[in-house]
Amino acid sequence: MSDAETPVLIERPMDGVAVVRLNRPKARNALNMATRRGLAEAFTTLSDDPGVRAIVLTGNEESFAAGADLKEFIDADPVEVARRRVERLWAAVANTPQPVIAAVNGFALGGGLELAMMADIIVAGESAQLGQPEVRVGIMPGAGGTQRLTRAVGKFHAMRICLLGKPISAPEAYQIGLVSQVVADAEVFETALGMAKSIAGLPPLAVTATKEAILHSENSSLEAGLTLERKALQVLFASKDKHEGMAAFFEKRRPDFTGE
Repeated sequence: MSDAETPVLIERPMDGVAVVRLNRPKARNALNMATRRGLAEAFTTLSDDPGVRAIVLTGNEESFAAGADLKEFIDADPVEVARRRVERLWAAVANTPQPVIAAVNGFALGGGLELAMMADIIVAGESAQLGQPEVRVGIMPGAGGTQRLTRAVGKFHAMRICLLGKPISAPEAYQIGLVSQVVADAEVFETALGMAKSIAGLPPLAVTATKEAILHSENSSLEAGLTLERKALQVLFASKDKHEGMAAFFEKRRPDFTGE
């Protein structure tokens, strides 16, 4: 299968960094089932690769992902939709242990925004448009649009975005806490790649533990979250990378982190 026929591509631009690229440019990277399966396969493969320390998830300059491919939904009934079990495919993305940085140009709508919200950091181009327009075609978000969005921006912004179905600009998304950074359109991918490179140079055990502590504390009490954080920190004191990092600090040299 050629790249032109492959809906999801994996690239290895540098040591420690992988890029997962949506590759349906003619459809604005709309998420059909083949693309969802491709994403799940890509992230499952990368999750188990010890040589991958950070992942950039992106589309192209025109669109990150413009939503679900409605051609696969227009005649679908409830049983068929349930049998697709797309939640298992999305879980492969959301449960990736390495940090994932979404590089968003153009449209991130519907399932596209839900996919971006499965990442840990979102870098958006200044002209990007983000939103949950599902209500305008008679349905609603079904892959986190009512849940991750609310946790990111709060009830009132989430209600506005989901109930009106109108996209918001990247600067507004940044203002309400939906994206991490807004940069010039031409700088989105390189900015995300630079972040991934920086993360890849850090101790992977500490990076993974930090990601887990932040994610798992979202649905727990403050006390439970603090306990998880404290225990994770204590475990890191047994790692070789902890000794290497502190020794390098005092010896004024660059540390060599091995993930042990």
